[in-house]
Amino acid sequence: MEPEFASLSRRIGSRLRAERQRRGWSLNDLSLRTTGLLSKSRISNYEQGIRRMGLEAAHQLASALETVSPAWLLLLDEEHPLSDDELRLIQSFRAMDADGQRELLDRIAKLASRKPSA
Repeated sequence: MEPEFASLSRRIGSRLRAERQRRGWSLNDLSLRTTGLLSKSRISNYEQGIRRMGLEAAHQLASALETVSPAWLLLLDEEHPLSDDELRLIQSFRAMDADGQRELLDRIAKLASRKPSA
């Protein structure tokens, strides 16, 4: 691997490791969340920058992590992933039935349209 790409792979791996650790997940936990599509040794190789992550793997890992995009994992987008509160909101929303989701979206729209008080 060329030096510039080795450095990039290490930075990508560091980003992946930080996101996994932020959740308190082991390599095995993350592997299981990819439904076994990515082994823990492969994920470890990505994290160490030994192996270069491709688009498919970035997509699978982003789906497993739920709060980041493949582009963010691959350092193509600097938009930070969701905060813990944002993640909790999404998880709660997904746990609701369709009526609850609609009610919440309506409430959010009303809150967002209020004028800030001076």
